[in-house]
Amino acid sequence: MTSPGQGEQWPQQYPQQPYPQQQQPGGYQQYPPTAPQQPYHGQYGPTEQYTQPAGYPAPPGQGKSRRGLVITLVVLLVLAVGGGATWFALSRGDSVAAGAASPNEAATNLANALGNGDIVGLLGTLAPAEASLLVDATRQSAQEYQRLGVLAEDLDLENFQGIEIKTENLRFAEPERINDHLAIAKLTGGRITVDIDPSRMPIAQEFLDAIAAQSGSGLSREAEHHTLDIAQLVREEGQPLRIATVQHDGGWYPSLLYTVADLGLLAEGESWPQESIPHRGADSANAAVQQLVQAALDADLTRVIELLPPDEMAVLHDVGPVLVSAAADEAEPTGVEVTDLRTETRDVDGGTRATITSVELRVPGEGTASITKNGDCYQLQSPGFSEEFCGEQVGAMIATEADEPMPPALEEALTNLVGGLFEQGLGVVTTEVDGKHYVSPLRTFHELGMSFLRSMQPQDLKAMIEAGN
Repeated sequence: MTSPGQGEQWPQQYPQQPYPQQQQPGGYQQYPPTAPQQPYHGQYGPTEQYTQPAGYPAPPGQGKSRRGLVITLVVLLVLAVGGGATWFALSRGDSVAAGAASPNEAATNLANALGNGDIVGLLGTLAPAEASLLVDATRQSAQEYQRLGVLAEDLDLENFQGIEIKTENLRFAEPERINDHLAIAKLTGGRITVDIDPSRMPIAQEFLDAIAAQSGSGLSREAEHHTLDIAQLVREEGQPLRIATVQHDGGWYPSLLYTVADLGLLAEGESWPQESIPHRGADSANAAVQQLVQAALDADLTRVIELLPPDEMAVLHDVGPVLVSAAADEAEPTGVEVTDLRTETRDVDGGTRATITSVELRVPGEGTASITKNGDCYQLQSPGFSEEFCGEQVGAMIATEADEPMPPALEEALTNLVGGLFEQGLGVVTTEVDGKHYVSPLRTFHELGMSFLRSMQPQDLKAMIEAGN
């Protein structure tokens, strides 16, 4: 189900301000702190007062930048993924709490969930579409890493140990309203403490021993303690830390994807576009894949974005005009036409895996070329050329090209990996929204990673570790 504004052009319902605007760093329009504020009661109900409070120092022209730390901290606040305690929440992803009443409350709820150890509450603060992505990815990855012996067999997703995050006295300025469904919460003070204890993490001892045997020292198992003073960081940066929040079904949620996009726009001195690129899906999963491939070959970024899910990739629909403008002078159409593309489909968590089984291309001046999948082999054909490549054959070719002879175990691992990838084929994950089909880039990238993991055996990973030293 699409929510208002996801992929649509948002109505401009906010009243024009009678006082002049000031250009702030990053291209965002802010109002003077002394300007009068009038509450707005429109279609979406009363809004908060979105102003830049007085007293914040201007961005320094000189001095050491901690932009990387800022981005890391914001992402940490938005989502403690990789801090494995969230895995319990992800495994309980069907129970998502209601959104907050305001952008600042959404960010505060996130902070409280981190500080109180309320992991289920932490999931409830995230944008629902992003939470769904993480649920599916975490479940699958955990199972494969257990099978490969990286994670302990007794891994308990309800009690993942090793990382603790605590927050104290977090303070926020008035949020900045971007449009009807996006607002930026601004963190100005408080502390964040992160404790990392690798010895408590559920990493399989055999995996650690294999690394230790080859490196001579192994991974550090010493605990680490980090404390960040937000107010000090804000003074050094000259501006609050920005956490993007989105509105869904009347509630507000922090968004990892929108936060990353907001930071990117800020770094490039760009503003959020006033209009978004609407979503326009295809009639089937196969058609969505073919149309996206053709749009990419045509350098038609607008059409590519139209074919992305309006829920999971709402951020790219919203930021799309900036991306299209930036790419206008960079990409040129190839002139290649996709005359036929066929897939085999099967259901996967959150969508449909469309495995490309054949594709036919018309190349200007060269005629028609095709690639056809047959088991773990691919047949390549073009005028005057025809050859078949199979997984085992390609693995042997790579081994032959190595600078030094490969150990038998490593050669077997390479054969398993390449053979597994050829057997599974290139899988593009699509999702269906309101009867239309879209290509999900994040689910597709995750599926590619899973294809690598599924193609390996525990002894293959050990052989690769041993060969790396």
